[in-house]
Amino acid sequence: MQLNKIISIVVVVVLMSGCADFLNETPKGVLSSDQVNDPERLLTAAYSALGNDHYDVPLSLWPYGTVRSDDAYKGGSGPQDIQVFHFFEVSNNIMPNFGEVDRLWFQCYIAISRANNAIRAIQEAENLDNKEEKLGEARFLRGHFYFLLKILFKYVPYVDENTSVDEYETISNRALTNDGLWQKIADDFQYAVDHLPDVQAEAGRASKPAAAAYLAKTYLYKAYRQDDPEKHAVTGIDQADLQKVLDNTEIVLSSGYTLEPDFAFNFLPGSYENGPEALFSVQYSKDDGTRFGRLNFSDLLSVPMGLGCCDFNKPSQSLVNAFRTTGNGLPLENYNTLDQYSTQEQYDPRLFHTVAIPGLPYKYNSDRIYEESWNRNPADYYFYASLKENVDPDCDCFVPMVPFYANSKNRILIRFADVLLMRAEALIELHRSSEALPLINQVRTRARNSTAFVDYATDRMNIDIYRDGINCTWDESFARQALRWERRLELAMENGRFFDLVRWGIAEQVMNQYYNVERMRRPYYSSAQFNANQHEYLPIPEAQIRLSKFMYEQNPGY
Repeated sequence: MQLNKIISIVVVVVLMSGCADFLNETPKGVLSSDQVNDPERLLTAAYSALGNDHYDVPLSLWPYGTVRSDDAYKGGSGPQDIQVFHFFEVSNNIMPNFGEVDRLWFQCYIAISRANNAIRAIQEAENLDNKEEKLGEARFLRGHFYFLLKILFKYVPYVDENTSVDEYETISNRALTNDGLWQKIADDFQYAVDHLPDVQAEAGRASKPAAAAYLAKTYLYKAYRQDDPEKHAVTGIDQADLQKVLDNTEIVLSSGYTLEPDFAFNFLPGSYENGPEALFSVQYSKDDGTRFGRLNFSDLLSVPMGLGCCDFNKPSQSLVNAFRTTGNGLPLENYNTLDQYSTQEQYDPRLFHTVAIPGLPYKYNSDRIYEESWNRNPADYYFYASLKENVDPDCDCFVPMVPFYANSKNRILIRFADVLLMRAEALIELHRSSEALPLINQVRTRARNSTAFVDYATDRMNIDIYRDGINCTWDESFARQALRWERRLELAMENGRFFDLVRWGIAEQVMNQYYNVERMRRPYYSSAQFNANQHEYLPIPEAQIRLSKFMYEQNPGY
């Protein structure tokens, strides 16, 4: 008995000493208060929000900027496959209780919260090197996410680093006017322009030219005034805002950024990433210590079914037809008359970089011919696939995560060609259309020279620049039309088309004309109908209205 007592006491002492040692250990994966409030870590967390999305909550906005326009069909197995995106495609049955929309709102505000936390920590830090530069980066990121919310919802609550948690439920989404909210976004980008360096040592960090490009984009959207809170019609174009577009695009034009020599280079992985045209990109990676890598989850659904899954975001026949050219190499005015791609037609070379077409190499790989059998539901969505966001499956950047296949290629958020076209648009609306001509021709010249990767279609390519008095009459009306065509062709499937239509005030006209043609090709368009002053913007999520204790006002029509 005595021996047993001694053994028991020894065991207890050993266990107690072991527990004491354990309690003195620093747990792994737990951050100290100093680490949590570290400005650099918080800024990194804000950057990471750029890629913190999911295939049905994509920050690339493909369901909202491309499928919702005349550029693409939803795709997938059929209309019921992520049915919410189908409703956006046909502008029908759009409801405030869609979970995908609520999660998108939430994800953007998580990112804004991270940026606000970084801003506060940077402001409070003592002896922090390059303090204003880091503030510029954080404000650039905050501006980016507010920009997304603005073009999606129009009216959103604005919270910054000075807003306490207790104040959240007192801030209405109508506290700022349409113009006032644009100005808040512009203020963030202006601070970034004023404090960021011309060049960053690390790829992926925001620079002054990137901020200037985004600021120009913000003022271009802001310029098209929608003064009535309950209506979305364009009531005028503000000349002072257009001048700011010119001021800020000039900063970019004076930097080291330029067009890539070949259009294809913008959409290839590896050494092509972060090239001379990419002003700001989401940085992806693989083999980085995480399970799959930091991959592009936004766009993984667009992989053709013949290569994996899931055949979403499929170029429309209207988009393919839009690349048709006349005998003199200009866009064809009455373009949308064919029901399929034709080898007897002539096309802008950018078609073959943008759309996968049966019988032609997939992503420039002559050993991998894109086939009709790769399509999941051709009866509804036909035979095309999107190329820009995808990669050649032979690339080690193509990552299987069955049943899905993602890739680690960067996604460009804003590129130099967009800057040229924004500047051209501002000049046209400032009644200086002659100055826009060389800018648009610069983009078209690069397109004309982008044939090396698609030489298998040489006999079907024809494009020329605009020549005033020779192949066109370059007056203001024609220039506006040419600019809008050029944006569609150059930036096709890059998820901005629908937002362009809304900015210009022509979404109802263009979309209903598109529906009238498409319902003859795709029966599921039979009930499609775009309603002005409703479908230009998403409904404010019902869940967010409830959480605000009904402080938020719903958008008209919902």
